[in-house]
Amino acid sequence: MHKGYLYGLLAILSWSTIASAFKISLRYWDYPSLTLMASVTASVFLLISLAVGKKVRLLKALKFKDLALAALMGFLNPFLYYLILLKAYTILRAQEAGTLNYIWPIFLSILAVPFLGKKMGLNSFLAILISFAGIVVIASEGRPGAFEFREPGGVLLATGSGFIWAMYWILNLLSKTDATVKLFLNFFFGSIFLLIYAGFTGLTAPSIEGLAGGVYLGLFEMGVPFLLWLMALRLVDNTALLSNLVYLSPFISLLIIRWTLGEKILLSTIAGLTLIVAGIFIQQRSGRLAAHPPGLKQGD
Repeated sequence: MHKGYLYGLLAILSWSTIASAFKISLRYWDYPSLTLMASVTASVFLLISLAVGKKVRLLKALKFKDLALAALMGFLNPFLYYLILLKAYTILRAQEAGTLNYIWPIFLSILAVPFLGKKMGLNSFLAILISFAGIVVIASEGRPGAFEFREPGGVLLATGSGFIWAMYWILNLLSKTDATVKLFLNFFFGSIFLLIYAGFTGLTAPSIEGLAGGVYLGLFEMGVPFLLWLMALRLVDNTALLSNLVYLSPFISLLIIRWTLGEKILLSTIAGLTLIVAGIFIQQRSGRLAAHPPGLKQGD
């Protein structure tokens, strides 16, 4: 197998474990403390990566506006994004929270109109309707006609996290900083915001299981797979093919959820996810969406 595609598939497999890892870790630690531990772990890992890649010197060249933008991005992700997403995981099943979060590319297409000057064509409008129909199918457990959600608060949080992720992606386009430096700064500033938040809300002492969960999330959700994805993008010739493989992740995630958590995967979850992904593909065919993960541009 081509090394680039191998790196990409490893990143996808890593992301596919995260819904289960969130749910398991939240059994042992509260979500603000878990988020802080994960963010600090990611910061340390990314700083080591910068040192190994001899990129620490790039930090010295940053201007105030670069740091200000990085701080704003860090406020969105990891601070706001993960606090909201992990709260959703405390309310919803893993299959619901993880699947609803994949709506972010549709929010990106909407935000591209005011922020990037894109136009909303008929295909885009159709794609939005299809993907949001998927949300309704998942949230109503296959009874969209009743329009009754089992956990409306959790649904709002999970889909809202997708909106925040899309905002983070938009800001990423404004930043010209090296990709690894950018990720490090995001998690560094995010960790500071999380520490401030913890000062007001308090932290709980972790169990060994909770601590291990935080480290795992910091490495295999926030750190390692993004670097693998960057290497993959640099090595493959067909980045479109590689990027489309990302949408295997939610389906693989459902299999892992069934295996690790024992959740019965509802047909409504599969149907809703299929609608969400179908909408995303319609957007991609119209040329309005990048298919790669948020926070990473194909030129990074």
